[in-house]
Amino acid sequence: MNDALMELSGVCKQYQGPSERVDVLANVNLTILAGESLAIMGSSGSGKTTLLHMMGALDVPTTGKIFFLGKDLSALQQTQAAKIRNKDIGFVFQFHHLLPEFTTLENVAMPGFISGMGRSMALARASEALSLVGLDERAEHRVTTLSGGERQRAAIARAVVMRPKLLLADEPTGNLDEHTGSRVGEALSRLNTELGMTLVVVTHNHSLAALMGRRLELHGGELYARA
Repeated sequence: MNDALMELSGVCKQYQGPSERVDVLANVNLTILAGESLAIMGSSGSGKTTLLHMMGALDVPTTGKIFFLGKDLSALQQTQAAKIRNKDIGFVFQFHHLLPEFTTLENVAMPGFISGMGRSMALARASEALSLVGLDERAEHRVTTLSGGERQRAAIARAVVMRPKLLLADEPTGNLDEHTGSRVGEALSRLNTELGMTLVVVTHNHSLAALMGRRLELHGGELYARA
């Protein structure tokens, strides 16, 4: 728990609008320790998703550095970044993006198929991941038959099937009712507490944030500790 998994140093992000420059992130400094859980909160448009995308090598800072496992993410070639996203960083988005023509098990196994893992191994990993989120009995069902909460838990299973070192979740309960969102939050928390998987969640949900070990707020382009 003392090793830094990710370090953000002086991270700024700017976009050029039609008439002026828009500063989204001003000066973000953050160290994320291996095995911790972290919630990032903030108003709509504060840059939370932008920050998460840069942590996941989907975007790069305008200035500043983001180091993951000692590597500067912004300096990676596209193929290198894609390999890290497939193997070491898992994503859970607000929308599950499951493929309707496949079973739940096949959807969860998809990152393994993409990485070149053998089919039997990928399906075995997917079965284990579904067990972690309590969806064993839905493995052979088409995802179109799953409830909204089940689909989001399947998306979580897909995100962890490669056993990533870091799991990033962007408003994972945003489209769910309170009860269903609570089950999804518990599934995420269990991955952190039982597997020691490092977890960063961007959320408006105070109940979900309360499950995390540390809470920060993004305001004015900077991060502040939140009680």
